[in-house]
Amino acid sequence: MENDQPVIELTGLTRLYGKVEAVNGLSLTVRRGRCYGFFGRNGAGKTTTIKCLLNLLQPTAGSVRVFGLDPRKAEVAVKSRLSYVPDAVAFYPWMTVSQTLEFFASFRSHWNSDLEADLLERFQLDPGHKAMELSRGQRTQLALIAAVCPEPELLVLDEPTSGLDPIVRREFIQTVIGAYHANDPEHRTVFVSTHLIAEFEGLIDEFVIIEKGRELLTMQTDRAKERFRKIRASFAQVPAQLDLSGALDVRQSGRDYEILADGNSEVLLERLRAAGPQELRSESLSLEELFVASKALGGTRV
Repeated sequence: MENDQPVIELTGLTRLYGKVEAVNGLSLTVRRGRCYGFFGRNGAGKTTTIKCLLNLLQPTAGSVRVFGLDPRKAEVAVKSRLSYVPDAVAFYPWMTVSQTLEFFASFRSHWNSDLEADLLERFQLDPGHKAMELSRGQRTQLALIAAVCPEPELLVLDEPTSGLDPIVRREFIQTVIGAYHANDPEHRTVFVSTHLIAEFEGLIDEFVIIEKGRELLTMQTDRAKERFRKIRASFAQVPAQLDLSGALDVRQSGRDYEILADGNSEVLLERLRAAGPQELRSESLSLEELFVASKALGGTRV
């Protein structure tokens, strides 16, 4: 059945630039209706991977499937069902905002004009302004409107909010992306590459973290938050003996400890309680903390 078909499926994707490996054997699966986070430092291979998905670059090795199709052989069929916002956007400078959106709409079989009007007002974009008059942030806003109004099955976003100010950024993430996804959650999929991980907290269902083109960590967000915990403990004086074996990471500053636990937080908490702490608490890691800790967590797929 089509609903069981992954929206994106990469198997052993490799892309070389000369002898440099931008992507090295990357495999991932994005299921329909998910908001999928694609995380990594600058230069990790995120944009190269996305360009291979869209047939803007040819893989050196491995396979790419979008909606079960090879984008190299069925480019029109694939691209007619998705929208893409790159990390740097450009438009015909002589076109107005309104003409630019009309231009984009002409390539689509469906366009939500009411949504267009709402987003223009929300972003306070003047339909009569020419593209050459827009700031970087306004160009990003225009690109996001053009991507969302066709209401595609797949929304591919490469650093979609990097040019926006914090207020607009938060509104876009929570309102625009959230509303797009929530309006038809079983059929709409978001694939977002970003370094602003904290701002997508609460939207991401599943994520992969890559480093130097390789997978470090792939997990469902809910399960990651259940499994990985951060424990903080403070003592009146440094314990003479404290068994923290099994912890992924331990940081000590005088009488204070911060411990990263991988599924064994209760065991570690019991040992800490036995040492008589003045303060002891345990909490889930945020997505950003998971990203920072990803090297310690590497190789995990859940």
